[in-house]
Amino acid sequence: MKLSAFDRSEHVYRNDAFVELVKDAIRFFHGTPVHPLPPPKSFAGTGVYALYYTGQSGIYERYGDLNRLAYNSPIYIGKAVPKGWRQGRDSDDVLRQSKELHSRLKQHSNNIALVKSLALVDFQSRFVIFEDAGSDMIGAVEASLIKLHKPLWNVALDGFGNHDPGKGRYQQAKSDWDVIHTGREWADRCVGAAKDKTVILKNMKAHLSKLSLVNS
Repeated sequence: MKLSAFDRSEHVYRNDAFVELVKDAIRFFHGTPVHPLPPPKSFAGTGVYALYYTGQSGIYERYGDLNRLAYNSPIYIGKAVPKGWRQGRDSDDVLRQSKELHSRLKQHSNNIALVKSLALVDFQSRFVIFEDAGSDMIGAVEASLIKLHKPLWNVALDGFGNHDPGKGRYQQAKSDWDVIHTGREWADRCVGAAKDKTVILKNMKAHLSKLSLVNS
């Protein structure tokens, strides 16, 4: 078989139907009910979720102001994918549906509860469950929501969604989130050079100052 000359245009995929499908999923996401963190009842499924701060004091007070009447400004957006998704991209079908989404929200609530400067009661959540072949959309919808809302804990304060790296892997630096919000024991075992706290706070304040523009 003869190789053809390189033409970039022959490698570019475009499909307006896919774009509209993601937009439709985002519209559905924004219309889902808001629940406490973690949701009061366990449920099966995987998907995309958002956390909202509703407190009225502290560094995140601006989020509380914006979310007082409507939940329009998430502080964090994440995803929970089916088990084995990263290796074989298995869909979350009805025969082997997991509880990854609820488990992820529970993990986040446990992490927030460990921080003295944060109150779990000040956080709410909303989520959308993707089933069967629809679970293959999870990554695209998460990325689109982050791009749309630019949540602080995704954009300007990295590390909230991190896990314990495990024994023998604590040479890495403590995440920016753990520098600001101490409490996770495993994070204190990380001995790498972390970013200076004053620099992190400066970045956070700059992001917060633009928050109303981002979410208007």
